Amino acid sequence: MMRIRSRLARAVAVGAALALIPPLAACGGDDAGGTPDQIRILVYGDGTNRVEAQIVETFNRTSKVKAVLETVPGADYEMRLRTIIDTDQAPDVFFNWGGGSIAPLVRAGLLLPLDDMIAKDPGLKDNFLPSVFDTAVVDGRAYGVPMRGTQPVLLFHNKKVLADNGLAPPRTWDDLLDAVDVLKARKITPIALGGGDQWPTQMWFQYLYDRVAGPELFRSALAGEKDVWASADSRRALDLLRQLTDAGAFGTSFDSVKFTDGGSPTLLASGRAGFELMGSWAYSTHHDANPEFARNDLGWTTFPRVPGGKGDRRNVAGNTNNFYSVHHRTRHPEAVAEFLKLMYSAEFVRAQLAIGNLPTTVDTGEFLDSAGNPAYARFQYDLVKRAPSFQLSWDQAYPPAATTTIHRAVQQYTNGRMDADGFIKAMQSLQAG
Repeated sequence: MMRIRSRLARAVAVGAALALIPPLAACGGDDAGGTPDQIRILVYGDGTNRVEAQIVETFNRTSKVKAVLETVPGADYEMRLRTIIDTDQAPDVFFNWGGGSIAPLVRAGLLLPLDDMIAKDPGLKDNFLPSVFDTAVVDGRAYGVPMRGTQPVLLFHNKKVLADNGLAPPRTWDDLLDAVDVLKARKITPIALGGGDQWPTQMWFQYLYDRVAGPELFRSALAGEKDVWASADSRRALDLLRQLTDAGAFGTSFDSVKFTDGGSPTLLASGRAGFELMGSWAYSTHHDANPEFARNDLGWTTFPRVPGGKGDRRNVAGNTNNFYSVHHRTRHPEAVAEFLKLMYSAEFVRAQLAIGNLPTTVDTGEFLDSAGNPAYARFQYDLVKRAPSFQLSWDQAYPPAATTTIHRAVQQYTNGRMDADGFIKAMQSLQAG
């Protein structure tokens, strides 16, 4: 998604912009950008960049080919990548979310398959959890190596606000509605929502659909079964979302608030809101912007259970990881392979844990006690490890061309400008990958 969607890694889906990439015939020079003795690494700009800078420095100590790190502010990342990916300014290696966000680039011939690198160093695959690594496999070939960490979406809360109002983290949907009523009566926005970014609103749909229908409905939709969007389970999930908005859970100005500019995190940290549903990167966002709040009053839990729903409360939605993919015109594939090896190094794992990220190497569990917040790291690790289902964010699971339709539908349904039939029709219009 920041951090922004790392303060993301999940910000606005890069996929929406990549849908606008010009055809391959419009390509620029013969090589990826940079000089003959450099590889350029393009990353999403946020609080996590200090780890990426550290890893680049480590690589450059021993490599003749030097890595140059280029960070692009989260709000501008997708546009920058779209603009340069098919020109001689393209990076050798770039940050992405795997899944649908890279499939069009693969099919346009812009990405380098990593199978040969993996054949020479099986650790580039075997040192990562298979369910995560496979998110960047397209048409049976690997196009990404996990970096940063897994990003389950959690229900964050302000512990002081809840305690002052006699509330506990909700375990059921009714618990959440009760908390909304209490906080609204105290003139506190019950739930901070960065509706101006649209993708934070999508998170509520993802979880409600999972808790009501289980993961099968969305899997069927991705497989091209459009009728599931008009099912009874789909309509019940939409009814529950409307119940939440009608109760005033998000206040009245959520469409003018953003996560990416710090708006919704500030509401939570300042005590003007009680909850925020956000990716796990929110911990780093608060640690950077509101360290005292992050240390003392930031709480987290799973999305509540929906009585009578088919979905397991242990199910998770979010982003399985971020990935580094490689441009097919890189001049230095051998140096790139050496750089990618650092993504499973002990240094990398410890550095990510120190800022609240949870790497997905097979040995991450051995390092949890060294995390910046061991309790938070252990919570995420156990959550992901035990989850019967980890649903990839809708705008990452669908091809990039679907992103605008998804975002507009969730925004307009939530703010009342679209009814259930309109939402269903919009989702049925999506084309699966």
